[in-house]
Amino acid sequence: MKKLVVLTGAGISAESGLRTFRDSDGLWEGHEVTSVATPEAWHRDPKLVLDFYNMRRRDVLATQPNAAHYALASLQDMYDVHIVTQNIDDLHERVGSKKVLHLHGEILKMRSEQNEHRLFPITDDITIGELAPDGGQFRPHVVWFGEPVPMIESAIPIMMEADTFILAGTSLVVYPAAGLVDYVPDHVTKYVIDKTIPPVSRYRNVVPIEQAATTGMAALLKALTADKQS
Repeated sequence: MKKLVVLTGAGISAESGLRTFRDSDGLWEGHEVTSVATPEAWHRDPKLVLDFYNMRRRDVLATQPNAAHYALASLQDMYDVHIVTQNIDDLHERVGSKKVLHLHGEILKMRSEQNEHRLFPITDDITIGELAPDGGQFRPHVVWFGEPVPMIESAIPIMMEADTFILAGTSLVVYPAAGLVDYVPDHVTKYVIDKTIPPVSRYRNVVPIEQAATTGMAALLKALTADKQS
């Protein structure tokens, strides 16, 4: 099977109703988002940070995947699909996508503040004083602003092996994730789906689909299916 590589961003989750870090006001209950999503914020006020992510976890559990998630999962019948996502929700997995790499962590997992490698499932709130086996305070398994993105190293070879590439719902402004497109081979067709096409003029073989993720993926799914059947 040909390898289809997909890079998804906040735009695909936003259509399920999940707020993004780049909402128009840039605030969460009066707080700058960076003040609740950085290591400095954690050390300054861990309860506020936990409250922020507890609410985000509740939002994820209360929402449902949308047509774009289902469309990507259905492509597994035709391709070896690898999804690299900037999103911390589990909406890709819920519709049956099997090969999903989360660049920025997963909201339904937690870890000790002392150990980033041992992960624990979490569907309830994390509270102050809730400790991991190593004695460290539990924190969300998410990458905060200013922290390294260790999964980038795993994502790069996936990009390099793409036979077809889809970019869906990302503005290509968050690094290092945005730089992953640089590793997709020049000759590979790159479908770019977003309501506002991000800056991709430096790439070759780009097919822009200036639509929301749901309608754009529906159009692309129809085209890819027809191509396979021809």
